[in-house]
Amino acid sequence: MRTIRIIALAVVSLFTMAIASSCGQRQAKNEAPEEAGTEATVETVYTAIDRYLTGTIGEGYDAAEYSIPFHSFAAVDESDPEDIQVIGTFWLLNYNLSGDTLNTASGGAYPGKMHVRKSGESYEVTSFEPVADGSGFTSSAKAIFGDKYDEFMSAYSDDKAREAARLKAVAEFVKANGLGAKFIQDFGWPAVEIPTE
Repeated sequence: MRTIRIIALAVVSLFTMAIASSCGQRQAKNEAPEEAGTEATVETVYTAIDRYLTGTIGEGYDAAEYSIPFHSFAAVDESDPEDIQVIGTFWLLNYNLSGDTLNTASGGAYPGKMHVRKSGESYEVTSFEPVADGSGFTSSAKAIFGDKYDEFMSAYSDDKAREAARLKAVAEFVKANGLGAKFIQDFGWPAVEIPTE
């Protein structure tokens, strides 16, 4: 599994595509998501992926106050409701709040394919195929992303777009959870203002 510690990724941020799909579905770490079908949350494949990121992948990190899961460059094949396939780069970032600043504690990028099953109005991740680390990255990414590989790599290398998307995701999380945070700060880097719109 491709895990990248945020301390080593001070300039890493998140991709722009598919952020809106998960708006309002992020939650504080270990906080149960709202029930499907409520007015506040509509269940989607991204709701299930967010739960998987915080629940399954999040278990590999030391405890932090807040986890913000999201994804980018997501392409969805819903032809089989028993095996909905979502390719993309899926992220989990963990933060601790100090005053008005969310300090990055840890996190990682997980490019690959999520297998999701629909059951009634709910969705659940049944498995995850990660892109390999190291020398196996390119071959495994090509196998997973297929004809979307070039699009994936273009988004994967776009630092500016990733940073804009990260700030947007954090801003949505802060607003949804009523936090007083105004800045985020990566270890060793100046604090960055969280956008309000």
